[in-house]
Amino acid sequence: MLRKLKFLPPEIYAHFLYEHHTGKKLNLNNPVEFNEKIQWYKVFYHPKILTQLVDKYGVREYVESKIGAQYLNKLYGVYDSPEEINYDELPNKFIVKATHASSYNLIVRDKEKLNKVKTTKLFKKWLAKSQYYRTGQEWAYKNVKPRLIAEKLLKDEGGISLIDYKFYCFSGEAKFLEVHLDREQDHKRGFYDFNFEPLPYRYVSLKKSISSKVEKPSNFDEMRKLSEVLAANFPFVRVDFYSIEGKTIFGEMTFYPSDGRKDFIPDEYNKIIGDYIKLPKLKNGQKVITEID
Repeated sequence: MLRKLKFLPPEIYAHFLYEHHTGKKLNLNNPVEFNEKIQWYKVFYHPKILTQLVDKYGVREYVESKIGAQYLNKLYGVYDSPEEINYDELPNKFIVKATHASSYNLIVRDKEKLNKVKTTKLFKKWLAKSQYYRTGQEWAYKNVKPRLIAEKLLKDEGGISLIDYKFYCFSGEAKFLEVHLDREQDHKRGFYDFNFEPLPYRYVSLKKSISSKVEKPSNFDEMRKLSEVLAANFPFVRVDFYSIEGKTIFGEMTFYPSDGRKDFIPDEYNKIIGDYIKLPKLKNGQKVITEID
């Protein structure tokens, strides 16, 4: 049903999307809960810079200007089409990402085993899809140029899968973080305070929640500080980092976590966390916000 309704204007479509996934009525005139405000964000908060910041290639310039190039992962190449990729110039291990969409990543651990014909077809499929229409009309992705980037394949000490440290930042202040473990094999996640004590809420099943203790990385304070520098001036943004042998590496910036579809459990935290977002006001006659205060 939702796919058939994607022709609707965002301010109408958001109501169907929100109710379908949360079972609740959306109030765009007075949003209260976290995901309500994320839907408001999609419909009304349109500063042009958001398009650069969700672009996995474009955001690199912003990160370099704000905190420095030393926090960026090594870039091997950027390509407008899969035919431009020269695999001979790439190392044996690398990762390819689509710059314009979420979760379009291909990990290559041995390029000699890579089926280039199938890979080219996959990349063409990625490039033909729009994140804006693919999910819930996430405005920031609407005008991102579809491209591919090849980057260094990062690896944790003694492990294969990376740990994601995701800082939820409100008006430039990090309030808590989300940790993701073992994305490739047994993906689990959980919310923590800055002493790495588990917080009493989640948005996934208990089976998919972290049950083991998570150690605080040695560079945690640096990651937290850098997240706040990158998040300054935005009512809300999630800033992701990796810790590689104590070195901080930028991941991405996300303005619409889970597309504003997944409620927190227990329900009371949807309003508690929603209160952290202080949305700007639309001025008289203003349909969308295009400037950052």
